Amino acid sequence: MSSSIRNRLRSLRRQFHRYPEPAWCEFRTTSLLVELLEEIGVDELAIGTDALVSEERMAVPSEEEIELWYQRAHDTGARADVLEQTAGGHTGVVAKLTGNEDEPTGPHVGLRVDIDGLFIEESTSDNHVPATEGFRSEHEETMHACGHDAHMTIGLGVIEAIQQSDFDGTLTVFFQPAEEVSGGGKPMAESDHMDAIEHLFAVHVGLDHPTGTVVGGIVKPLAMSHITAQFTGTPAHAGKSPNEGNNAMQAMASAIQNVYAISRHEDGMTRVNIGRAECGTASNIIAEEATIHGEVRGETTELMEYMRGECFQTLDAAATMHGCSVDPTVISESPRADSDETLATLVRDVASLHEHVDTPVVSAEFGASEDATFLMNAVQRAGGYATYAIIGTDHPTSHHTPTFDVDEQSIEIGVDVLSESIQRIEEVRSDA
Repeated sequence: MSSSIRNRLRSLRRQFHRYPEPAWCEFRTTSLLVELLEEIGVDELAIGTDALVSEERMAVPSEEEIELWYQRAHDTGARADVLEQTAGGHTGVVAKLTGNEDEPTGPHVGLRVDIDGLFIEESTSDNHVPATEGFRSEHEETMHACGHDAHMTIGLGVIEAIQQSDFDGTLTVFFQPAEEVSGGGKPMAESDHMDAIEHLFAVHVGLDHPTGTVVGGIVKPLAMSHITAQFTGTPAHAGKSPNEGNNAMQAMASAIQNVYAISRHEDGMTRVNIGRAECGTASNIIAEEATIHGEVRGETTELMEYMRGECFQTLDAAATMHGCSVDPTVISESPRADSDETLATLVRDVASLHEHVDTPVVSAEFGASEDATFLMNAVQRAGGYATYAIIGTDHPTSHHTPTFDVDEQSIEIGVDVLSESIQRIEEVRSDA
């Protein structure tokens, strides 16, 4: 990779970092990606509704929230044509590069990177590099606190590197929205852009792996389901006639207590958590409505589904006990998918030759959840290979914190390792 591209990567990452946008509201981000992809000169570009199956979107925010970010993107210079194509929360872009435009003879390779930010206010500390070097988030309540700014930059760098190589196959790069809410993986996995992809790479920086470490592929990601449940009871005066009420708050409290008592399963690890609860209007009113927001996870997709079923049964029992009703809803979900060892080994082998990589490993357990697994499963079901690689980066604090940052050298490592792995993909094909 030329030094001019390396210099550009650092600058691009900082541009993305300054304007983070949450799930399904990545309007300005999509616009900037389109401009950069057109500048690179890809062969095909699908934007917004053309990039995904909109009906499969999950965890879509309210129309008011979407409109707020749409206007912000407009006011900060997003292109009108891209805004039109992404209006209503249909963000993201898919770029295709063909090595031999007339008749590609090589493999069809996919790369998935995510593009959304988080609702976290970024630090202004003197020890926080984005603050001291002038690229702290311009949106006070939102931040790239998980490295997606670096992921997008790696994706662009890989496209440019492959374009300059003699790769004779096809590369399709998915710039996926809404990863943080597990909402964007499925609509991209269901799109026609996944057709004929034989090998898929996904990538994440850090995750407690320092700069110089490269993990060829993660294993054991947890399948996950975000849920909400609204309890509905009967209001009454708490002093005059409490017996006439059916307390939705009591039903909610019983539900929260009892979901943590769900029996664990002999087949593997399971998780449940209620992270947010809302209820009540005044101290003298029996609460008519209450809502909880939670999640269940499982070591396998089947174990997640077991936990979800038990959770819904527990919610229903709690509602019935207090004379209330409950409406549980799945907001989003992601299945389990393990990296294929053959592809993970290729990434490890490529990384072992990189001058700035000192710890190349084939695999590591993930322990969290990711909706890239929808794309991985789609490729694997069709007989192809998929891997979710980790490019180590020094980050001063954990992901999803106000002082999260990345070592920008890791971006160059990511571009080098992934682009070289794509060019050497024939090694996997010949071993198959």
